[in-house]
Amino acid sequence: MSQLPGIGKRTALRLVLHLLKQPLEQTQRLSQSLQQMREEIIFCKNCHNISDVVLCEICANHNRNSRMVCVVEDIRDVLAIENTSQYKGHYHVLGGKISPMDGVGPAALNITSLVKKVKEGAVDELIFALSSTMEGDTTNFFIFKQIEPYHITTTTIARGISVGDELEYADEITLGRSIINRIPFEASLKSS
Repeated sequence: MSQLPGIGKRTALRLVLHLLKQPLEQTQRLSQSLQQMREEIIFCKNCHNISDVVLCEICANHNRNSRMVCVVEDIRDVLAIENTSQYKGHYHVLGGKISPMDGVGPAALNITSLVKKVKEGAVDELIFALSSTMEGDTTNFFIFKQIEPYHITTTTIARGISVGDELEYADEITLGRSIINRIPFEASLKSS
């Protein structure tokens, strides 16, 4: 239990003791639910979001703008932006950000499939919505250099999000305004 993110040894002990006090059937249902989740949840073939079908409900929704793609670090960022109700395009989940100190290079992320979408002409605008950290900015810049020859619109969310903050912790109003007031990515390079 303590191997789960955000769970220390004391919390893990409390959870285990709680589970041991529960009726056996309840613990078995929890175990079966976890196993079912692991077996049935997959990643969307288009955007790498979680789904229980090949295309997630966002990518399958014809009312959304498939030519506008918001690039995010992980699934929690999709949920955070969706909670604002301000964005009506598609997403591309990278699965992390470039971090040489942690041994994460571009090949470990879902960058190749994003560049392929751009090369194939399937994208008009790419919105960079990664955390405003050194790693987030490095990842944005790396992707920007990969797609620069294709002359598509590249924007980044407005920096109403504090430098160093994670998107999942931003309130919905600030995050929604950042999406609406996004700026050309090239302009963000000049202000850095």
